[in-house]
Amino acid sequence: MSVATRDSPSSILVIYTGGTIGMRNSDRGLVAAGDFGTRMAAALSALPPGRRSELPDYVVWESPAPIDSSSATPEDWATLAALIAERYQDHAGFVVIHGTDTLAWCASSLAFQLQGLTKPVIVTGSQKPLESDDSDAITNLEASLAFAAQTAVREVCVSFGGHLLRGCRARKWYTQDALGFESPNWPLLGEMVDHCPIIYTPRCWPARGAPRFELDSGRPPVVIRLALWPGIRAQDVARWLEDDSLRGVVIECWGSGNLPEDDALLGVLARASAEGKVMVAVSQCPVGGINPGAYATGQTLKEIDILSGDDMTPEAAHSKLTHLLGRDLSREDLRHRLLTSLVGERGFFTP
Repeated sequence: MSVATRDSPSSILVIYTGGTIGMRNSDRGLVAAGDFGTRMAAALSALPPGRRSELPDYVVWESPAPIDSSSATPEDWATLAALIAERYQDHAGFVVIHGTDTLAWCASSLAFQLQGLTKPVIVTGSQKPLESDDSDAITNLEASLAFAAQTAVREVCVSFGGHLLRGCRARKWYTQDALGFESPNWPLLGEMVDHCPIIYTPRCWPARGAPRFELDSGRPPVVIRLALWPGIRAQDVARWLEDDSLRGVVIECWGSGNLPEDDALLGVLARASAEGKVMVAVSQCPVGGINPGAYATGQTLKEIDILSGDDMTPEAAHSKLTHLLGRDLSREDLRHRLLTSLVGERGFFTP
């Protein structure tokens, strides 16, 4: 492994956006910091020679203004996708270094923008800064570079804690544990075993022809998350849904897709649907999906045209709805694409 001085078709492009991994201490606590390429090279040079030699060459692109990922926005992820698309032919794979708080959102957004990938795009970060004692940063960087060189991987993934997860299936699960992320409704795509990358190819998204990038541009459409809670009031929901700028809603239902038996609340949702606001339902339960026909209360979803999000994560459902509402699609095409697995974001795994 070496730090390449220029782009090479065999090298990995490492894109540093900020996050805990690159932070340094200040009088107010950890803050985003730069000069990551030099610091990353120094950290990797401390690996045993045999492990260093197995890693691919890489080039580092650093954001001129690294941020805490809690401040990341869909516009930031659109910029990231555009950068990857621009440099796509110059590299064998990509590693995006991102803060953990919104890392799963970033991975989902990139997945829908970079459809039809023929190369890996690996999103990673760490729970502790690179120079901290017992940091998980170096192992995550090593694993991400190794996974980014695997030709069997042709999708956006999250690499964390030695695991490789489908990007649009990943969720941040732990606030401090080095494992960091889980993929509750899809098995691991790979893992590091004795510091070597193992890919479970049958679980990976298959390449289907040439890339079909659909880059987001302009101001993203307004989409909100509406998580149900006991005692939720119709008038409160009405205030959110009556906003004329609102285009879509991800409703986080109970269980397998249940709504309260509240005529006023159901009326508010029905009115929003009739006005053209696109609504997608997912479950608040992290494991499993919704089945609107299982209970009588769930039948209401169909009656007022709330679309099934199946087993999508809230991050994937929100990112997908935002992405599709930003395209020039007919109502029928929009519905079809929402209900279809575009990048492996919905549908249960069959061994």
